Amino acid sequence: MPKLPQVSGKDVVKALEKIGFNKVSQKGSHIKLQRVKGNLTQIVIVPNHKTLKKGTLRNGILKTIPLTVEEFKNLL
Repeated sequence: MPKLPQVSGKDVVKALEKIGFNKVSQKGSHIKLQRVKGNLTQIVIVPNHKTLKKGTLRNGILKTIPLTVEEFKNLL
């Protein structure tokens, strides 16, 4: 399994915007991103922290999209 890079919340938002996600709202330090793909609407919540924990990045963000670690690294 490839290693996840250590990234900030802003880096994740920029990477996800490259594949069609748009910022919908922000509540506190959490940014809500949304993308419509066909009939499917995908929503991801990204904590706007200096460094995201690897479990948050892998399980909370990448698995819900779904996006592999290699694909995510290429977006950075």
